[in-house]
Amino acid sequence: MKLDRKEILKALETITIAGEGKNMVESGAVTNVITFGDEVVVDLVLHTPAMHIKKRAEDDIKKTIADLVYADAKVKVNTKVETPEKVEIKGKSIPGIKNIIAVASGKGGVGKSTVTANLAVTLAKMGFSVGILDADVYGPSMPIMFDVENEKPISIQVDGKSKMKPIESFEIKMLSIGFFTSPSQAVIWRGPMASKALNQMIFDADWGELDFMLIDLPPGTGDIHLSIMQSLPITGAVVVSTPQAVALADAKKGVAMFMQETINVPVLGIIENMAYFTPSELPDNKYYIFGKEGAKNLADDLGVPFLGEVPIVQSIREAGDYGRPAALQTGSVIETIFENVTRNVVQEVVNRNESLPATEAIKITTMAGCSAVKKN
Repeated sequence: MKLDRKEILKALETITIAGEGKNMVESGAVTNVITFGDEVVVDLVLHTPAMHIKKRAEDDIKKTIADLVYADAKVKVNTKVETPEKVEIKGKSIPGIKNIIAVASGKGGVGKSTVTANLAVTLAKMGFSVGILDADVYGPSMPIMFDVENEKPISIQVDGKSKMKPIESFEIKMLSIGFFTSPSQAVIWRGPMASKALNQMIFDADWGELDFMLIDLPPGTGDIHLSIMQSLPITGAVVVSTPQAVALADAKKGVAMFMQETINVPVLGIIENMAYFTPSELPDNKYYIFGKEGAKNLADDLGVPFLGEVPIVQSIREAGDYGRPAALQTGSVIETIFENVTRNVVQEVVNRNESLPATEAIKITTMAGCSAVKKN
């Protein structure tokens, strides 16, 4: 059978490419149609690099020609992507801050903020200068965990410029959205507003000299994470998870986010929180309530370091609620546990800095109706 070019064009007029209002012929996406007997070649130009849109357009073309023109037609689609002019937003480092560690979790409720707070105070006890950026915009908890929820950062002059002075508690400098909202006020912001607030806390603050800045990221893998990695060159990421399968599935996504080729933030390792429960009256017993060694096995499977486990201990929760991180308890089992985990984190930072070049802040490349990520 010899296919008719006009029939094919008419059939293609029934297809609209995702994100465009006109059909693919009227919009100019179809630049040429060539027929050879029962064979047809369609030249297609798209203005988005999204793979799912490309595949859908190609599948729609083949199906439509088969349904409306000839069922046994041999269809080939040559797709070319022409993106419009790009707008690049570059990140920059903060003078005086040596290492920036992102603490993340794929799932909420796994104790990421608790781990961040205790890592910070343990680093400070080891003699390091430490800061915390509470980037969990919609659920800031650092002000409560350090008993400074009623504090407000003040403005100071630094080299003729007005800067925010971070709040200090237990020798930790910190900034959080929680300092600028009332405890009962919900933060109802779209992504750009949250990103702007984070950038102000990062670059309009007088952080001074820090050996470590810990960034307490919100759960999941979303806009805030990209904004942080766009704004700062992250030294490495620590992922926190409980041993249960649901949390591990999300933790795996968190690790995958940092390891994407376009992001490429080194994963320092995984910390297993709520690893087991030991009742005080039975100090030699361990009860694996959420499963045993799930995060350790995940670390082995993904080829990333396992940084240690933190058990379920009532005093850890109580200490966070009272605003005095549990690792401050001198001579306690909890202090020893967090010392071991923190030493592992520091060692991985040393290994990373000795073997890898400095991480670059990523670029968020904005295009018509979509965004892409690449390295600076």
